[in-house]
Amino acid sequence: MGKFDTYFLMGIDDILEYTLEKLPDIGWDKATMQAKEIGDGNLNYVFRVWDEQGHSVIIKHAGVSLRISEDMKVSTDRNRIESEILQLNDKYAPGMVPKIYFYDTVMSACGMEDLSDYQLMRYALMNHETFPCFAEDISTFMVNTLLMTSDVVMEHQAKKELVKSFISPELCKITEDLVLMEPYNDINGNNHVFAPNKEFVKKELYEDAALHLEVAKLKFKFMTDAQALMHGDLHTGSIFVRPDSTKVFDPEFATYAPMGYDVGNVVANLIFAYDNGLAAGDDAFCDWCLKTIEVTMDLFIAKFNKKFDEAATEPMAKVPGFKKWYLEGILNDTAGYAGTELHRRTVGMANVKDVTTIADESKRAWVERLNILCGKDYIMNQAKFRTGADFVAAVKRAQEAAE
Repeated sequence: MGKFDTYFLMGIDDILEYTLEKLPDIGWDKATMQAKEIGDGNLNYVFRVWDEQGHSVIIKHAGVSLRISEDMKVSTDRNRIESEILQLNDKYAPGMVPKIYFYDTVMSACGMEDLSDYQLMRYALMNHETFPCFAEDISTFMVNTLLMTSDVVMEHQAKKELVKSFISPELCKITEDLVLMEPYNDINGNNHVFAPNKEFVKKELYEDAALHLEVAKLKFKFMTDAQALMHGDLHTGSIFVRPDSTKVFDPEFATYAPMGYDVGNVVANLIFAYDNGLAAGDDAFCDWCLKTIEVTMDLFIAKFNKKFDEAATEPMAKVPGFKKWYLEGILNDTAGYAGTELHRRTVGMANVKDVTTIADESKRAWVERLNILCGKDYIMNQAKFRTGADFVAAVKRAQEAAE
C-alpha cells in the first residue's frame, strides 16, 4: 500500500514526495526542489513547489477543519468541487482561472498552475496599486460563468446534475451562518466587533428589526434559489492580478445560488479597498476604486444583456419583458448581498485586512461605520440600484453619514 493511498494532512516533506509521484513528467531537478506553504485563507493548505530549473506548481491540500477554528469541520470533497469548477470556468471564461493539472480524491489535493508572476489582489490594493483591466475582466468572468450555468442557457436536466454535483452542505452552512445570520445577532458568539464601534453595531445591526427581515429574505433566497453556479467567495483574496490580466481562483464555496451573491461580493470588496485608501488619504486610489465599481457594474449589465440575447435557449426566457425582469432580480440580489458582505467582513468572524490593518483607531472606526451604513442602504433599498453610479452614490452617502 502506497503512502498516499489513505488521507492524512501533509507537511512540507510529504508535499515534495507527493509532487514527484503525481507530476513525474515535469522533469523535476530533485536536488534543488523546495516547497513552501503560502496559504492565506481559512480553509486549505497551499504549497508552492519549485526547483532551480524553472519548474513550479501549486499543490492545494484540503484539511478536515477550518484553519481559523478546529471545531468547524468541513468535507474534504471541496477539493474535488473546486478542481472541477475551475475546469468548467476555463470552458466559459478561457484563461481567467489557473490550469488544473490533476486532482486527487484520496488525498483531497490538486495540482494547479503557479501564478507567482501575479499578485494577490487584496494585498496589491492595500498598497494602493490600480489595475486598468480589472473591471473589463471581472465583468466578463461573472457574466460568462454565471449566465452560462443557468436555466436560461443550460439544458435543464444537465443543469440539475450540476446542482447535485456541486454542493457542499458544510460550506453552505458557513455562508448561511457567518454571512447571513451572525452579523445581525452574534447568536454563536463568533463576531469580532471593533471596541469603539460597539454601541454603533448594537444599534445599527443587532437592534434593527426591519434590517433583520430583509436579511432573512436574502438568507432564504441563498438557500433555495439554485439560479447559477456561482463562485461563492469572489473577493479580492480570491483573485490574482497583473496590470494586463486577472485570474480567479479558490471556488471551494461554489454552489448553485443567486448570481447576485458573486457580483455583490466584488462590489463590497472594492469598497474595503476604498476604506483603506480613505484612511490613508489617497484620493487618486479612492477615485479608482469608485470608478471601478461603477464601470464593473455597467459592463456587467451591458455584457449580460448581450450574452443573454446570444445564448438563451429556454423558450420562455425569450418572452418579451422576461430578460428585464430577470436582470432586475440579479441587481436586487447584488445590492442585498453586497450589503451582507460589507457587514460580515466588518463585524463577523472573518474580517478583512484592508480594514483591520488601519492603525489610526478613529479612521478605522469611521470606515467601519461607512461599511455598516452603506451595507444597510444596499439591503434596505435593493430596487434603487440599477446602474454603477447608483452603487457608488451609496458609498458617498454612507461616508458623509459616518463622519
